Amino acid sequence: MIARLQGTLVAQGIDRIEVMTAGGVGYEVLVPLSVLESLPRAGGEVALHTAQVIREDAWSLYGFATAEERRLFQRLMGTTGVGPALAMNLLSTLTGARLIRAVREGDLATLTQVPRVGKKLAERLVLELRDKLEGGEALGAGGGASERGGSVGGPGSDAVRALVALGYQPGDAERAVRRALEGAPTEESTADLVRRSLAALGR
Repeated sequence: MIARLQGTLVAQGIDRIEVMTAGGVGYEVLVPLSVLESLPRAGGEVALHTAQVIREDAWSLYGFATAEERRLFQRLMGTTGVGPALAMNLLSTLTGARLIRAVREGDLATLTQVPRVGKKLAERLVLELRDKLEGGEALGAGGGASERGGSVGGPGSDAVRALVALGYQPGDAERAVRRALEGAPTEESTADLVRRSLAALGR
């Protein structure tokens, strides 16, 4: 079981990164927005807490900024009807702290903002996880630097692609990003732009 990974950031995508270890082994790691927003530039050093998911057709490695975030991912995966892809969507659409708060408070409206989470699944998350989740103080939104937003035709297109990867239709994603870009800070990160776009989609 691979529990921690440290090395050089080689490449970054919408939902995954490639890390080269000192031993010369390259790992593809799927990560939530909380990790993407705090990454250094390519060539920088990264250290992640990881969870390995082994299935008949694939071995996948998931990376998290903190052990608490990894534990939350594992708790989500223990919920009926939640696989790794949906667990990552939950962590990317909502911050870890906000997700824990929504589950504890039975906030179905917040939980159903996540693509593929309907009312029944939201109720199941509350029922099965309410008494199992820690406080979430170490699961804040984070605030590192990734690419900066501009217009949908420029770096803002990264936010559109991220929303599509989360399950939204391209047209809806682009409209939401355009709304989020109105009056957005010039130095806003892609991850923050995605979260503002999700808020616009949830209106």
